[in-house]
Amino acid sequence: MKLLFAAAEIYPYAKTGGLADVAQALPKALSEKIEVRSIMPLYDFIDRDSFDIKTLNKSLEITLGENLYRITLYRGFNHDVETLFVYEPLLCKKPSPYGDENGDYTENDLRFGIFSKAVVAVAQIYTVDILHLNDWHTALAALWAQEIFPELHTVFTIHNLAFQGLFPLGTMQRLGLSDDYFRPEGIEFWGQMNCMKAGIAYSDVVTTVSPRYAEEIQQPEFGCGLDGFLRVYRHKLYGILNGIDTLLFDPKQDPALPYRYSEKSLKAKMKNKHLFCMERRFTKIRQPLFIFIGRFTRQKGLDLIIEALPSLLEMKLNLAIIGEGDSEAGSRLQEAARQHNNLWLFLGYNESLSHQMYAAADFLLMPSSFEPCGLNQLISLRYGTLPIVHRVGGLYDTIRDLDDEDSEICGRGIAMQTFDSSGLIEVVKRAVKLHRSPKTFEKTAKSNMRCDVSFQKSAEAYLVLYREILGNR
Repeated sequence: MKLLFAAAEIYPYAKTGGLADVAQALPKALSEKIEVRSIMPLYDFIDRDSFDIKTLNKSLEITLGENLYRITLYRGFNHDVETLFVYEPLLCKKPSPYGDENGDYTENDLRFGIFSKAVVAVAQIYTVDILHLNDWHTALAALWAQEIFPELHTVFTIHNLAFQGLFPLGTMQRLGLSDDYFRPEGIEFWGQMNCMKAGIAYSDVVTTVSPRYAEEIQQPEFGCGLDGFLRVYRHKLYGILNGIDTLLFDPKQDPALPYRYSEKSLKAKMKNKHLFCMERRFTKIRQPLFIFIGRFTRQKGLDLIIEALPSLLEMKLNLAIIGEGDSEAGSRLQEAARQHNNLWLFLGYNESLSHQMYAAADFLLMPSSFEPCGLNQLISLRYGTLPIVHRVGGLYDTIRDLDDEDSEICGRGIAMQTFDSSGLIEVVKRAVKLHRSPKTFEKTAKSNMRCDVSFQKSAEAYLVLYREILGNR
């Protein structure tokens, strides 16, 4: 079986969120059982020399509308998984994958149209059996696969339904798409073209990144306008829980950590905490350390954190936040950090720093309004940091409250009872109280560190789907 795994970002080459981590870890797990290649754009900001990315001396041409685009192919290896890179100037000459401080790039319809059609052409070259597509940036490949390479089977994974790739009607002509597709059963959405709908309608199988999220997106509250469309295709919709690469996220050998540790040596975790707190000039190091790592968006619950901040910072705790996104939220956090010596803020993202925060923290704040899967809570389990979560999507599938007797879910943390700032304040109070019971806290942390958060089970579930699509061949 030959698989081509397509994504707009793959760690460590390009990363804006959890998609990049999944696009690295899942192909790696699958490669133990089948022949796997990954494919992504070769953005200009990627350092070709440091990643040993070489030209394949292969090129191909694709047509979109009235225009011809010349694609150059490159290759590298990511933990022994061959990664193919698509280079075309319009697609790749950008300082970031999707947009800048002014918003999404206006040419994203054409950029990812180029990428999607190139992916199908590459699948032909390598005589691929299954093309695994991820989010709207690759979704049009499902449509073009039916036109160009009908024997190719496609799987489409929805990582976040909120981002659908919506473009004006003129994009249809720009990409050379037949008007036959522009209908409610196809890719039309309130007068616009919807890339996400192409992946849902024209793929053999559609997956989401957790079982709970697969159920939620079929309801109006979480369906982002596509709940009815997804109910039509529920017969091919599956929820498969994400995992993480447990070698990249391993406190026993993480090169980013000043002190490495395991569930048998949590004293070293305390050393990480003390060093982190001293470097951030927290005056009371023994207080519980809470962290938030993520985008500054309402989805991640940052609005609740900001609303609750005055009450939180009056408690005996320290809070460290790293992220970027909404500028107003960033400004409000900066002002609060200037006024309180128990709040530290880093605007931006730094992979090594995030690892150090997981290792240092006692609790992870993750009050998401919705969460397709979430990786942060899985990483926190691995590092012995207790997650504080809202019971939605993948958070529901991976974390149970300490007081919950349900034994099927391994991860333990503290779950919000109400989704508002008062609910967040209450769970933080519970966490502070728990921290004063070191035996219970340490027992929970050690148990969480033993949870299986790898991609092995997920990879097996995908292999079952692949074999069913191919008729067990």
